[in-house]
Amino acid sequence: MPQVGEKAPDFTLPLCDGERVGQFTLSEHRGKNLVLAFFPLAFTSVCTQEMCTFSDQLNAFSELGADVYGISVDSPFALNAFIKAHDLKIPLLSDFNKEVSRAYGVLHEELMGLRGVSKRSVFVLDRDGVVRYRWVSDDPGKMPDFDEIREALRGLS
Repeated sequence: MPQVGEKAPDFTLPLCDGERVGQFTLSEHRGKNLVLAFFPLAFTSVCTQEMCTFSDQLNAFSELGADVYGISVDSPFALNAFIKAHDLKIPLLSDFNKEVSRAYGVLHEELMGLRGVSKRSVFVLDRDGVVRYRWVSDDPGKMPDFDEIREALRGLS
């Protein structure tokens, strides 16, 4: 699991925008502050609330110079349907093969009988790809502190 002050592991995942499936490579987004928000499963109540909150607050994150990406182990097709169903303004990344969740140390080995579901967690990366904020919860019902995330971004140049 990358710690605060360490370089975030690079990865490439399918990128979902509600219509198409493209590709996202983390290292190609250097020069921009990023919020990576891992969530367990699309279409569940807390995950829906979390992704809708990030979407609703997108302008506040943009004003702080950050792009926000949600990441789950759902398929790209499920994520596109999730974006459409909730009119999300943030792109979602499909970690269907669970490699990124594992590399970031945020994979539940088992959650309510399901194997390999992402833990609800947030990583703020600076323009150089260094982790500047990390929050990981073993409790899938716990929401991140959005004010705390924005405060971490305010500290970045």
